[in-house]
Amino acid sequence: MTTTSSATETFADEWRQWHAEHEKNRADGHGFLAITGLYWLSAEPTTLPDAPGTWITGENGPVVELGESESLTVGGERVTGRHEFGPIPERGGVNAEFDGGVIEVARRGGRDLLRPRRPDNAFLKEYQGNPAFSPDPAWRVDARFVPWDEPRAVTVGAAVDDLQHVYDSPGQVEFEIDGETHRLTTFPGHEPGSLFVLFTDQTSGITTYGANRSIAIAAPDAAGHTVLDFNRAVNLPCAHTDFATCPLPPAENRLPIAVEAGEKTPKSRLVGKVTDTGITL
Repeated sequence: MTTTSSATETFADEWRQWHAEHEKNRADGHGFLAITGLYWLSAEPTTLPDAPGTWITGENGPVVELGESESLTVGGERVTGRHEFGPIPERGGVNAEFDGGVIEVARRGGRDLLRPRRPDNAFLKEYQGNPAFSPDPAWRVDARFVPWDEPRAVTVGAAVDDLQHVYDSPGQVEFEIDGETHRLTTFPGHEPGSLFVLFTDQTSGITTYGANRSIAIAAPDAAGHTVLDFNRAVNLPCAHTDFATCPLPPAENRLPIAVEAGEKTPKSRLVGKVTDTGITL
């Protein structure tokens, strides 16, 4: 076995371990595949068919009125009767636990919403994984972070109609593939200094999900160097469920190349039917 083939096998093994962990998190009993509905709150009372409470929202945030035999656990404390959640920050959320699942109380695009999540959701129980291209080290490319003079507010569309997301972009990542230079606008990642990108490419809508894919990027070093690993391009929740509010890529992040790496279109999206749960498959 040559050193090159050994390194390739190691790379593939590391990718398989990473993807297995990603799939495990995706299929969590309280994850996105467990969502049974999406409910936008207003001043008009909203009740849920499979979770407790009557809900409203206003300037002071979501409020739930629980029936005599109903309760929720919020922040480790059991609540009954009327409970005020207070204002929810944009892209923030709180999980309210109940017997049988949790209710995500969140805010997206300036509107409050509820998403019950149940581990017995049929869609979750039938999930068999997301297909992906075989890992290829050639799609792990060096990149250079190019910051803006000042962070820029970037407005992007969403997977649901009449909703927009606004992110403060710190800059772009620049990279080369087959001698051509490309740039992608970045947004802040989960870890300090880290980034993520939303993108589409020439495989989108053919072998990969048409709306978007995402890549997490490690924090650049002092010289701006980082790595863009397209093998770790993943589908956002909207690729699996219509109950997601995922952001769409900015226009400049539509790559003119075919990125045959990372996750492909989920099998559920290839069937093209609507189940009795309301999820388009």
